[in-house]
Amino acid sequence: MSIRKSLKKVLPPISVTEQEALDAGDIWIESSIYQGQPDMAALRAVPKAQLSADEQAFMDGPVQQLLEMIDDFELANGNHIPQDVLDFLGKNRFFSMIIPKKFGGLEFSPYANSTVVATIAAKSGAIAVTVMVPNSLGPGELLMHYGTTAQQDYWLPRLAVGTDIPCFALTSPEAGSDAGGIPDAAIVTRGEFNGEEVIGLSVSWDKRYITLAPIATVLGLAFKVYDPEGLLGGKTELGITCALLPKDHPGVELGNRHDPMGQRFYNGTTRGQDVFIPMDFIIGGQKNIGRGWQMLVSCLGAGRGISLPAMGVATAQSSFKGASEYSFVREQFGLPIGRFEGIQEKLADIAGKTFLLESMRVLTTEGLNMGIKPSVVTAIAKYHMTELGRDVLNSAMDIQAGKAIQRGPQNTLAGAYGAMPIAITVEGANILTRNLMIFGQGAMRCHPHLKEMVDLIHSDDSSADSEFNAVLRKTVKFSVKNGVRSVSKSYLPFTRGAESALPEVRPYEKRLNALSAKLAPLADLSLAVLGGDLKKAELLSARLGDVMSYLYAGMAAIRFYEQRIEDRQQARPYFDYAIQWALMQAEQAIVDFINNFPNTPTRGLMRVMTNTYSNSVSSISDKLVTALAQASMQDNSVKAQLTHLVRPVKGDGNDINEQAFKAKHAVSHLLGKVQKALRKEPVVPFISFENALNKLQEKGVINAKEADLLHDYNEKRKLAVRVDEFTFDLELLSPEETMPGARFQGETPTGDKNAA
Repeated sequence: MSIRKSLKKVLPPISVTEQEALDAGDIWIESSIYQGQPDMAALRAVPKAQLSADEQAFMDGPVQQLLEMIDDFELANGNHIPQDVLDFLGKNRFFSMIIPKKFGGLEFSPYANSTVVATIAAKSGAIAVTVMVPNSLGPGELLMHYGTTAQQDYWLPRLAVGTDIPCFALTSPEAGSDAGGIPDAAIVTRGEFNGEEVIGLSVSWDKRYITLAPIATVLGLAFKVYDPEGLLGGKTELGITCALLPKDHPGVELGNRHDPMGQRFYNGTTRGQDVFIPMDFIIGGQKNIGRGWQMLVSCLGAGRGISLPAMGVATAQSSFKGASEYSFVREQFGLPIGRFEGIQEKLADIAGKTFLLESMRVLTTEGLNMGIKPSVVTAIAKYHMTELGRDVLNSAMDIQAGKAIQRGPQNTLAGAYGAMPIAITVEGANILTRNLMIFGQGAMRCHPHLKEMVDLIHSDDSSADSEFNAVLRKTVKFSVKNGVRSVSKSYLPFTRGAESALPEVRPYEKRLNALSAKLAPLADLSLAVLGGDLKKAELLSARLGDVMSYLYAGMAAIRFYEQRIEDRQQARPYFDYAIQWALMQAEQAIVDFINNFPNTPTRGLMRVMTNTYSNSVSSISDKLVTALAQASMQDNSVKAQLTHLVRPVKGDGNDINEQAFKAKHAVSHLLGKVQKALRKEPVVPFISFENALNKLQEKGVINAKEADLLHDYNEKRKLAVRVDEFTFDLELLSPEETMPGARFQGETPTGDKNAA
């Protein structure tokens, strides 16, 4: 029996939906990582993304106006998004960033789409989700790529201006991650439409978790088509199909809502029982029956890299801005809390990961700008950028402590904290994305011969044996080269190349090349020893996926530092921490992978080939942590660049924090003068900082102008460190009412007015 036929008996078959998912999208620079030779030249040649004049005008106009309209705390305490906000979104074409201009859309680049969504998300997750869904996977995207001319001409102009609001229904109570198992069915039959008898579909469905469904006017729907009477030919089961149904079509049920973590975007259900639709409702017409899953995964490959990663970056930038400013303004024991090492550890981690996240956002959308749909890279972006956003947010919550857990208009973290699990869950749950998708798809798409080999193994063609043997020889040759490269770069540091013109980047580029060289033989040996069982060994494949992911993140950090940073001296601690952290995670993933590989002889071979042992993981020094924490509390161009998605609106929490932060920087030299004077001759009793300033002014230590600046800073400081408070029946009090000396304006539990 031939090797191919023996393997055919052992390897599990690949389902149609799995095959279509594997075939979807393009490969990009991630393939060079998988193959052990990161293509740094291709990385540096990627065209730099910038906002066009129209895109920048949109940011400065409609986006800024929208931010000024949003009161996220009020929104969270209500039931609905205000109608004026929804009307504004439609009128200003927020729902049509991906729709071509010829249909009335904005036709923005993926980079601009990401920037708009992230900027809104930094203010309100609910509004960001409302905007992002029509610009991600949904009717608009499907119509653009697969719709008939008549469908495009009718629907796209209406979607562009918000006349129609779309939703797309895929997930059902019985099928979530296993979308190919959806039970929703359509039977090919004859029925009446517009007074005529036509061949169409009788569709029944029950869907949940559908964003915008409660307010949608047009429903995108995925279901399986069956033709038991053979009206369309010989096959009975025709496959997953996508259709568009107007809300007012008889039998369509839309309107009920879920309550996703108290976030007030519209998310709900849709149902229908034996709803007859004509073939014209199928996206692309009757010829696209059975092509629905291919259509969906193809579109999702791009959309997954924009919206949810943008929300992760927005969360990180908002957290970084709030945490760094609070750490500088808030003082305990006579020092800014950012001077304490426990806080510095968290603050440095926030700053470094925010640098990494912005680097990944920019690189991923730059790839999408090129027209590439890299399904593996977008899966990396979706998983790691939402997870890193969650890590950063948790650290910011730790730093702000009591201030972070008191809800109110001044809290800049609470809304994101409630919304973060949503990003982790949707468009492919993160556990699924990490454990099955990244390496599983990466291996099949990035290995130069594996996909062809698997196709030949499952082929029934009589000539497949000779073709398989030729591919097998190529595969063995490829694996031998991978092994030799790994040994060379693992034991001979001088063989690790680096092309960067910047001396501080070159050592990191060499480490990145060495780690990639280790990944290639580990993947080869895993596939050779475990074969089809690697698909079930999710913990192992997830770690190989982690190596790919963190090396991609490292490449993004290098590109961002080289091409986007003007003051590299200021940015150096951010870059050092970001890339050291990414490479450290890749090293740890390799160690954990080898330690847990189930075959003992292979495990030993892996150790020797990669020179990897339990101590083969680097660490980040305390010195770098301290340097980055101190750098993050500076008011400079790098800090502004890494928080540019956060646009404070006058009077909101970000504005209050920023004013205090800048005011303290403006008087830092005077504060030193005051502290020195107070140490020499303390004011007793101290009573308050204001009192101390007045006494120092009387003594001539500070003049009137200096005293005014210090008093101004102190008022802004007090406002920044306060938290929102309410009357007993939860009516918000103004800052003036809550400052020292103000009287309680509500009722006591006994009903007494104006109690002290």
